[in-house]
This record gives sequence, structure tokens and C-alpha cells, in this order.
Amino acid sequence: MAISSVCATEIRENDRALTNPLTRSDSATNFSVITAENTEPKTALSERVNSVAELEADRPGMLQGQVTSVSQLTDVQPTDWAFQALQSLVERYGCIEGYPDRTYRGNRAITRYEFAAGLNACLDRIQELIAGVTPNSTTNSNLVRAEDLETLRRLQADFAGELATLRGRVGALETRTATLERQQFSTTTKLRGHAVFALVNVFGDKKAISSGAGILPATPAEFGVPNSARPATSDRDDVDDNLVFSDRVRLILNSSFTGRDSLIIRLQAGNTPALGEATGTAMSRLAFTSPSDNRFSINQLEYRFPLGDRGTFFVEAFGFLDLFVPTLHPLDGDYDTVLTGFALRSPIYFPSGVSGAGFNYNISKAINIGGGYLAGDPTANNPSTGLFNGPYGALGQITIRPSNKFAVALTYLHAYDDGSSNAPPGGFFGSENSAFPFGPFPTSTNGYGIEAQYKFSPRLIVSGWYYYAKAKAEAGFGRGADATIQSWAGALAFPDLFKQGNLGGIVVGMPSKVTENDVSGFEDRDTSIMVDAFYKYQITDNIGITPGLVVITNPEHNSSNDTVFVGVIRTNFNF
Repeated sequence: MAISSVCATEIRENDRALTNPLTRSDSATNFSVITAENTEPKTALSERVNSVAELEADRPGMLQGQVTSVSQLTDVQPTDWAFQALQSLVERYGCIEGYPDRTYRGNRAITRYEFAAGLNACLDRIQELIAGVTPNSTTNSNLVRAEDLETLRRLQADFAGELATLRGRVGALETRTATLERQQFSTTTKLRGHAVFALVNVFGDKKAISSGAGILPATPAEFGVPNSARPATSDRDDVDDNLVFSDRVRLILNSSFTGRDSLIIRLQAGNTPALGEATGTAMSRLAFTSPSDNRFSINQLEYRFPLGDRGTFFVEAFGFLDLFVPTLHPLDGDYDTVLTGFALRSPIYFPSGVSGAGFNYNISKAINIGGGYLAGDPTANNPSTGLFNGPYGALGQITIRPSNKFAVALTYLHAYDDGSSNAPPGGFFGSENSAFPFGPFPTSTNGYGIEAQYKFSPRLIVSGWYYYAKAKAEAGFGRGADATIQSWAGALAFPDLFKQGNLGGIVVGMPSKVTENDVSGFEDRDTSIMVDAFYKYQITDNIGITPGLVVITNPEHNSSNDTVFVGVIRTNFNF
């Protein structure tokens, strides 16, 4: 029986829509047009629901459009067994509505709440008719009969509980909607947040030194010269193996002005150290490093809008190259997945600045292209250097997905670093020599990468990458010299491991290494292998805890260095 109604299920859906927390965006491997999720303003917050009728009008698929004759319902025939009853409700009482396509759908099942709501509409109509009857009036005498009144009283008694419950639910929904209207942050902006608490402990013997000319500490101004003496093992300091407690907080403001565009402002504060000074190598740098003494600063400032129905254009005041393309790494994420920066994604996505523009476009369901240009910080806003006369990174990528299970990407990078480490050839998480293959001097890079991912099942995903780069010295004592830098990794991801929402993962690979160099003193002579293993246990929808272990053999690609271990227990709060 399809009577004008509000289904109890739909009321519960409205409740959930008003109370559910914001959710994260999904994997970057999806080739759908890249736009910020959940950016469309919810009309439920800006248009107060004042009646059951308004609820019905706002719900797709609910009955709409008053009919005055049963003949207006195209799927109702005089031979139908309930034709006369339906005709009476339509033509005598006017309390039946049809769907927008003028159908009645009489075979559709309804709940008792739906029936109660429809009954309430008919009762209201009968009460109007009764109110119009006077002792001397005969206008409605043919509509309101004694048997009608008796039926009315019986139905009121039978469904008194359902009617009261329905009124209570609608009243509660109205109250909740009004409260959300008063307390909502903005009609165009949504606020999300991530907080990380971490216990971190480094284990090992002595701090690492570079396998080539590297001199501690690892800063460009004190980098040293080719073939300079390396400190003896006995002269090196012990690793700083004290247990530390640190944090990082991110607040993300996501605004939409058209429903399809997105302005993203991300604020970050934290005190998680880089661990380079504690271990002697940047290979130990954590993915959630934020050594800002808990002072907030802008960590991302981006505006994106659609390119037709297949693409997205990005304008970055403060952004990153990996925003423009899928990295094909299911563990890519710097607050609730991997532990180290090395395990985040291929080094090819790191050598760049932060200001510029990019795009992503789906040529077809199987082929996606993307890329962009980002200039250095703070040179991009400096009139003496601007966008094109300082460090920068320009990236292009084609991603091919032959099936829903497999995807592969080919990536090209051209970057320039002025010696400031804005765009280091080997990224930020390899050896010192890969970051400064010719010392603290300007360097250009042509990088080539391949990334791939295969989904064996919803609970097992394999991925990996290989990075090959040619760096050239643009100034300094090695001007014109060439160096080759390489890196690789393989990863296993185990979504929903032991429990829905959990995540297990392991990444094994070689951080960026200088395998050949015309300036031999800056060549890495040995090979380091890193292991990043973790297990995220989701306590609630908003709280997860992640224990994990990082192992670095031959740190800095130097077999004279002791193996470094980093233990982490990280707790994530999402709101």
C-alpha cells in the first residue's frame, strides 16, 4: 500500500547523515576524476525541516504529486482487487499521492511506520471534513458517514503507538537539524582533523656516516669535499637511544563554492623529530616528522576544479607532485600507514618545489595522464628568482589499468636544485650522497620511474617501484659531472587484517643510492636495505593504534655502519 508517508528507515538515514563524522578519501589509484570528497554542501543543514511533507519532498523516490482521480495513476486498473478502496481514498478523501511518474506501485511492500504516516494523512483529511460539517450543512454529509467515524476511531486506537513514535521521530529530527544549523562550522567549509601521538625509540650502536665524502652533520653548508677522511668507528657518537614521546596535528579545511571545486587549507603543528641527528642518517626519518615545536603553519594550500567530466586542474600555493597522479602504492599515507618517509612512495615524487600547478585527466577508463610543475619555497615568491629561476620539479605520468586488479605507471621527472635541498635528486630519505651527489652545489636531474600494483584480493595487495635518475652538476668543483642514482622497493598490504578497518603492511627496499659518480668521492660504495613493518589496529572508527618496527642495514650504504632499529607505537585520532 503506497500511501503518502515517511519510512522509518529513511528517518534513520537522515539521522545518520546528520551525525556521521567525515570520512577519509580513498586510494589514489582510482581513476575517477580527482576532486575532494564530501565537498557538496548538505541542504539538510541549511533548509530546516518543518514537517513530514517537507521530509517527503526532500527524499528521492518518495511519493510526490497529489492526484484527484484514480485514473491519473497509470498502473492502476479497474480490475485490480483494491481499485474501489483506492478510488475512495483518492476521490473522496484526497489523501493519496502518486510517484513523480504518475504511478502508484501498489505491489511495493511498506513498513508499519509508512502505513502509520499515510494513515495520519488520511486522518488529518477526515478531521478537516468533519470540522466543515455543521448541523445545517449537507455539503460534506456524503463524505463523512457514521461508519467512517467508527473506522477512524478504531484505526486511531490500533496505531496510536506508531503515530506517537513517528511524531516523536520527526520532532527530534527537527530539533537536531535546528541545532546543527546553529552550530555548523560553515555552509561552504568542512573541517577534518588528524592527531598523532607517538612513542619512538632508536636502537643501535654508533651513529652512521656517509659511505663517500659525507661529513656529519648532514647539512649542505658543512658537507665536505671529495675523498675527505671519514671518522673512525671509535670516534663516532653512540645513537641517541632514549624513548621519546611526540605528536603531530593536522587541521584540514575543505571548502567548495560550486559543489565540484575544492579549496584545501591544511594547517600542521608538531614536535616529532626527523631522527637524522639521533641515528646519523636521513633514512630513519619518520613519515609524520614535524619538528616545528608545535607551532602551526600552512602545510598545504590548494585549489582544484574539474576539467570537463574527466579531469581535474590543480593550483598549488603549497603542494606536492604526488597530488597530481596516482602513486600506485596502497600504503601511501603519512599518518596511519607506513612509519618512514622512504616507505611512503617512490623518490621520483619528492624532488620539487611547492608552488605551481598540475592536472590529472582520464583519457579512457584504462588510461590516465597527469603531471605538473612546482617551484621552490621560498624562491617562488621571491622577485629575484620567481617561479622559474629557482629550484623546481616538473613531472609527467601515464598510468595504465588493464583490469581492475592491475595497474602500472611510467613517470618522468625533470628537477633542478640550487644546493638548498628543495629538490634533491634522490629525494629526502636516501643517502646524503643521493641528496647532494656533487656537494652543496646546483644540480639538475632527469628521473625515470615505474610503479605497479596488483590486487590479488580485497585483503592482499602487492605493489612496488623502481627509480632511476641521472644527475648533472651545474656548478662547483664538479661542474659538468654526472651521477647515477637508483632506488627500489616492494610492498605487501593486508587490508582488514584480523578485523575490518585494520591494516597490516610491510615495505622492503633500497633507499636512494649513488651507484655511479664522476666525482668518485660522492659515490655510495655499499648497499643499504630497509624494512618498514607495521600493524594498525582500529579501536574505533576514530581511533587507531599502530605498533611497528623499522630496520636499516648498512645505513648510508656503508657496511661500516651498524644496523639501526627504530621502534614506534603510534596512536591516530581522526575527527
